[in-house]
Amino acid sequence: MDRLIYTAMTGANAAAHRQAVLSNNLANASTNGFRAELSTYRAVPLRGDGATTRVFALEATSGHLDLPGAAQRTGRPLDVMATRNAWFAVQGLDGTEAYTRNGSMEVAPDGTLMTSNGLAMLSDGGGPITVPANSELSIGNDGTLSARVPGQPAQQIGRLKMVTPTADDPLKRSDDGLFRTATADPLPNDAQARLMVGVLEGSNVNPIETMVGMIQTARQFEQQMRLIQTAESNDRQAGQLLSLQG
Repeated sequence: MDRLIYTAMTGANAAAHRQAVLSNNLANASTNGFRAELSTYRAVPLRGDGATTRVFALEATSGHLDLPGAAQRTGRPLDVMATRNAWFAVQGLDGTEAYTRNGSMEVAPDGTLMTSNGLAMLSDGGGPITVPANSELSIGNDGTLSARVPGQPAQQIGRLKMVTPTADDPLKRSDDGLFRTATADPLPNDAQARLMVGVLEGSNVNPIETMVGMIQTARQFEQQMRLIQTAESNDRQAGQLLSLQG
């Protein structure tokens, strides 16, 4: 069998993987704080007996697009947007500390301050935040949380934990869609981090660019499949010639 089939197969697999990445980006074009996942092709020579004339194509994710999404003003007091490269600390479903740019929050029936998708927000002390019952919550630009019970003065109940990743310990996307450090260790609280109240950060996915990439990737996949069909046709014709000569 022509080895071209195996080479074209790796190209088709790489194109299919990129299509999945682009589809996920497009599906999250309206998700608050979503970071577009980046992908790239890389060539890997096939090692073995003889000359390394065959090169396989592999798809490798190269991280995420680290640019802020568009600011969307909502006027809601529990909607916040981290400025610059700051991130909000939340408790993942596995119990570990994770980070997100989604600042849409709400108070659970038990008083726990949570994100809109049900993850507990963490304080600068590393624990969940509990809001007093029947109180009105306000958030300062430095993440300070104040609760006002009717008929009583406002009381500070904590401060949101906000972190700023560094080049030495960058954030990486986990399988649950949240971000964690490469070392899996929690980042320290950044006292200089700031946020904007009544604003949400949108997704940084460019829908037009993503759709163009999906069309291009689909054509690349079709081209690899044509190569496989060509190799199959060549093998069939070669077999017919050998049978005639035999």
